[in-house]
Amino acid sequence: MSVPPMIASLPDLLIEPVVRRALEEDLGRTGDITAQACIPADAHMRAVFAARKEGRIAGLDCARIALRLLDPHAVFEPVVRDGEDAEPGLPLARIEGNARAVLAAERTALNLMQRLSGIATLTRAYVRAVEGTGARITDTRKTTPGLRALEKYAVRCGGALSHRLGLDDAILIKDNHLAVCGGVRPALERARAAAGHLVKIELEVDSLAQLEEALPLKPDVIMLDNFALSDLRRAVQMTAGRVVLEASGGVNFDTVRAIAETGVDVISVGALTHSAPALDIGLDAA
Repeated sequence: MSVPPMIASLPDLLIEPVVRRALEEDLGRTGDITAQACIPADAHMRAVFAARKEGRIAGLDCARIALRLLDPHAVFEPVVRDGEDAEPGLPLARIEGNARAVLAAERTALNLMQRLSGIATLTRAYVRAVEGTGARITDTRKTTPGLRALEKYAVRCGGALSHRLGLDDAILIKDNHLAVCGGVRPALERARAAAGHLVKIELEVDSLAQLEEALPLKPDVIMLDNFALSDLRRAVQMTAGRVVLEASGGVNFDTVRAIAETGVDVISVGALTHSAPALDIGLDAA
């Protein structure tokens, strides 16, 4: 089992509303009518969450909160922590509580754990693909609506960085902004005048000519959008470390290593959150 550095957990305050909405969706108007019909109200059960495929784990707190929202006295004992790698068949957490509550919470807990662990597992693969190059992998805002904080947390569990959390924490000037503003210079000048001293400014460019125009205006970060490898290498030479360079677009397992080897600082990968397959995790009565 691989153990990465400790990852700061999200506060329950951020996780609980997501879990509560998911439980409400599943329980509907009358609750789990199967459990109510088949299982005595005072029945007790033990169960184990276990990985059925190898992967990087994320989302254990989602399972804990789902269980305790339905049974405040339930016991949830994690065996691993988020950010660790698990082998097939190994327990992730042991639980004990009211049987109706455990079974009603099962699907919500698994849905969130499988989704977040899938993201963490895919992210881990991208991070490993660029090891030794100096490039860092980051996510994007291409997240599931309502799950951004959780999905970006899962990216961190996978060993990558988080890009902007939203529209309010950094300025990112893209092609449509340039079209409305009238070009690189007016857009950057207006952004610089409006930005607070702690706000970073990133500019997206789609050509070396735009890059050359932007450099004297000193954005904090330049995003090289869908650049060919030869142009990425040329951009690294042109900037000579004066600005952080982010490569974006056309990134997949077949291209990410070559992109990293051009010398860019950051590679943003939308697939980390919009295309990650769920990791197979199950809940079995013990």
